[in-house]
Amino acid sequence: MKQLTYCIILSLMTAHLTAQEVAILKYNGGGDWYANPTALPNLIKFCNENVGTLMNEKPETVEISSSTIFQYPFLHMTGHGNVVFSDEEAQNLRTYLFSGGFLHIDDNYGMAPYLKKALEKAFPNTVLKELGSDHPIFNEFYKFPEGLPKIHEHDGKRPQALGLFHKNRLVLLFTTESDLGDGWEDPSVHNDPEEIRTKALQMGANIMLYAFKN
Repeated sequence: MKQLTYCIILSLMTAHLTAQEVAILKYNGGGDWYANPTALPNLIKFCNENVGTLMNEKPETVEISSSTIFQYPFLHMTGHGNVVFSDEEAQNLRTYLFSGGFLHIDDNYGMAPYLKKALEKAFPNTVLKELGSDHPIFNEFYKFPEGLPKIHEHDGKRPQALGLFHKNRLVLLFTTESDLGDGWEDPSVHNDPEEIRTKALQMGANIMLYAFKN
């Protein structure tokens, strides 16, 4: 087991050094992990064209229980509904994040209450902390002096960027009441004004760049 863990950590460290790759995280519980199918490819294309990344524009899908997640320094997760982690999945995700990986979870509206229960299983006695507008992630490349932008209005609540830290490193970012992913999708999906889509893509680029650098 120790040898396997060492190999997994070495694989993740190598991925950080040699690639800027992202994958979509598939989870259990019935939630639509596959929501917003055009979102991540569009964000990747935007990053490659504007902030100097060299990512594959067709992201892979990886299961949370698989060792394959360690090949990707950046994982993206989204959905509207239920999220359930088994003991094995919770342990795998915890090892991935504590070994240098990064997970961005974007609430597509309705995910928050389920996600928080799942995270309690993976990270007991750990509380998500809200990132202030002065956090570097809001100033990584594009400037967001007021913090996380509001992309879609659902119930009048303010957008929040909540983080999980390990040894002072941000390892998990949960964006909620913002709906960044809707802003990343093809223009015809939500008919968002170009200004709104641009804000969403720029914030997404900041998140990716921050994750790759840290």
